[in-house]
Amino acid sequence: MTVIPVSEEKMSKVSQDIIKRIEQEQLKTDVPAFGPGDTVVVQVRVKEGDKERLQAYEGVVIAKKNRGLHSSFTVRKISSGEGVERVFQTHSKQVDSIEVKRRGAVRRAKLYYLRGRTGKAARIKEKLN
Repeated sequence: MTVIPVSEEKMSKVSQDIIKRIEQEQLKTDVPAFGPGDTVVVQVRVKEGDKERLQAYEGVVIAKKNRGLHSSFTVRKISSGEGVERVFQTHSKQVDSIEVKRRGAVRRAKLYYLRGRTGKAARIKEKLN
């Protein structure tokens, strides 16, 4: 049996290709196009005991990370006068569906400034497209 010497760099490239191919298979294809400022309804699978149900979480997208299989987005909503933020993995099995309610016209990629604003100051204009 002869051992063919393979450089460490080549092995690394091969393993990266394998990982990329596996991750590509696990990506969801039904994710709508949305971005910061958009109001979305995320249907989340919630398991309570042995039962599983869908829970709607509606709010404004304040941040989005595009990292392939590891993509995520942050949704902020006001619940009982208190700001609540939740980070969702875009391609997670817990996220059943994402529906865009309205498109927001914003000039920033991250809307963290909304954390310090309430009421009318936290409004976002609607995109007219």
